[in-house]
Amino acid sequence: MVQIKSPEQIAKMREAGLVVAAIHAATREAAVPGATTKDLDQVARKVLAEHNAKPNFLGYGGFPATICTSVNEVVVHGIPSDDVVLKDGDIISIDCGAIVDGWHGDAAYTAFVGSGHAPELIELSRVTEESMWAGIAAMKQGNRLVDISRAIETYIRRQPKPGGGRYGIIEDYGGHGIGTEMHMDPHLLNYVDRRRGKGPKLVPGFCLAIEPMVSLGTPKTVVLEDEWTVVTTDGTWSSHWEHSVALTEQGPLVLTAPDGGKAKLAEYGITAAPDPLG
Repeated sequence: MVQIKSPEQIAKMREAGLVVAAIHAATREAAVPGATTKDLDQVARKVLAEHNAKPNFLGYGGFPATICTSVNEVVVHGIPSDDVVLKDGDIISIDCGAIVDGWHGDAAYTAFVGSGHAPELIELSRVTEESMWAGIAAMKQGNRLVDISRAIETYIRRQPKPGGGRYGIIEDYGGHGIGTEMHMDPHLLNYVDRRRGKGPKLVPGFCLAIEPMVSLGTPKTVVLEDEWTVVTTDGTWSSHWEHSVALTEQGPLVLTAPDGGKAKLAEYGITAAPDPLG
């Protein structure tokens, strides 16, 4: 069952989304050479406390931290640690969430640590982020879930990969519904699988976390012995971008973007829904 939200409930999710945006801003500033991923977790905890919000990652299925910190070949679910020290040239995907009055926000971004990054890494992050926005732009009344998957996959497949070959669209992880829980129906693939059909029709009140994950090589992953950390099977580096999005009568509202998605959606000729918080 897909949970359909009222405008008042979407406003609460917007509150949670803005806390997530604040965590992103603070951790991005703190992701510098010499910082540990545990340092970034502490930054996120401080932001949550300042906003009187709760973490939705901590304790989820036994996860031991407030955020996920996935460095280089780690795709998702990296556990913050004092032993992981960021180095010049690393890339890190930070995935985090917040709960406000029982409503969830969830988003991720890829950051560049220091300088001197190879052009293919910069392009990898750009392609992943832009594919997310292509998916968000497809979140409109009358479309179906598969239209979001198709938009993400089509964007990625049309991008030339530096050095040749194709980007790996991670197969085992994708987006999801979000609301009174962090992970809810429906599951959102980042590619089209015709065996799954078209999926539900998108209607006002539909809320999704749209999150492509893309590697420089394989789409295949493996989980390490800690039972959380997901890495590419060929060791190629990966990028992860995510926003929580609500579909309203006035169009999409990007709950975890500071401007509600206004600037990026305008590039697609789409007017973002009015921010319920003003």
